[in-house]
Amino acid sequence: MSDCCVKTKMRTEEEKKNLTNRLNRIIGQLEGIKRMIDDNRYCDDILTQLAASDKAIRNLSAILFESHIKTCIVSSIKEGNDEITDEVIELFKRFI
Repeated sequence: MSDCCVKTKMRTEEEKKNLTNRLNRIIGQLEGIKRMIDDNRYCDDILTQLAASDKAIRNLSAILFESHIKTCIVSSIKEGNDEITDEVIELFKRFI
């Protein structure tokens, strides 16, 4: 994909730090799950950690989704970009 087609979103340093910290915790959880599998841990213990990781990923998605609607989507609508509604519909489909 060429640079002309790549969308960007400016985030504050605080936003980036928050998102990165959450993502690093998720990565740590997943690495822990891998170690559990390598160590032949009990299935229930692994599934519990997978559920926690899944919830953390969903929470991160919800934060990004909310930010996207409040910033990118609102800006596009204000600029007269009615096609943005298709993007919102596709996003909802992915998360339902």
